[in-house]
Amino acid sequence: MKKSSFLFWILYSTLSCHSQLPVHDDFESAVLSKIWSTDRMELHSFQIQSNVSRKGKSAAKITLRTGDVVEPGNDSSLASERDELQEAENLFSDENKMYEYRFSLYIPDSFPIVSTRLIIAQWKEQCPAKECSDNSPILAIRFQSGKLFITLNDDAGRKRLFELKNDCKNRWLDFRFQIRFAQPPNGEIHAFLNDSSIVTYKGPTCYSQKSGYKSGNNKFYFKMGLYRDRMPEPMFIYLDEYEKKELIHH
Repeated sequence: MKKSSFLFWILYSTLSCHSQLPVHDDFESAVLSKIWSTDRMELHSFQIQSNVSRKGKSAAKITLRTGDVVEPGNDSSLASERDELQEAENLFSDENKMYEYRFSLYIPDSFPIVSTRLIIAQWKEQCPAKECSDNSPILAIRFQSGKLFITLNDDAGRKRLFELKNDCKNRWLDFRFQIRFAQPPNGEIHAFLNDSSIVTYKGPTCYSQKSGYKSGNNKFYFKMGLYRDRMPEPMFIYLDEYEKKELIHH
C-alpha cells in the first residue's frame, strides 16, 4: 500500500461511526467523512480534488480501473468490479420511514460510451441470507450506451422509471430523492433532477419474503460511485454535496 493511501486509511479508521441523521458531506475535507464505509472501494481510487466541484473548493473523484473490488460471475450475473462509497451501517434506512437524499454527479465529457452495465448510485435492501445477496438494487441510477436512466426492482422484476433525453455529460446533475421503502400501499418515490420533478411513484419499494428477505423491519443502504461488468477501460466520475435526512412529518 502506498504511504499516502496508508495515511488516508489511518485517518479514516480513527474516526468514530456514531453519526445520526441528518448527515452531509461536501467533500471539502482531506479526510473521508465517518458517514462512509470503504468496503466496496480501493483506497487509491478515491480522491478529493479541486479541478471540478459543485460548490465550495473541492469534490470527490472516483476512478474505477479493471480489477478493482472484483466479484465473480454466477448463473444470474456477469463478473463485476466496483469503487463505491457506501453509507455507514449505523445510517442504514428503516422500512416504512421516509428519507430524503441529495447528491450531485458529474460525468466528464471523456467518459466512455459502452453498453456495459454501469450503476452510479443505488439503494440496496440488506440481505439476511445468501440466497438474496445477488438481487438487483431496489432503486438505481444507471448509465449505459450514453443513456442515463433510473430503474426500480422488486419481486415482479425491473421497470424503468425515468430516462434523461438530453446529453448528461460535462455538467452537474443535482438529484433529490424522497423514498419510503415499503410494501403497498406505503411504498413511494419522488425524484427531482435540477429541481424538476422526474419520478412520482407509489407501489412496492422493497422485496418480500419470497425473494429471501424478512417479513418486516428490513434495512436499506445507499451507495454511489462506479459499479460495472468487468471491462479493460478505466472511467471516473465526480461526486459532491451529499445529504441524507429523515422526513419525520412527510
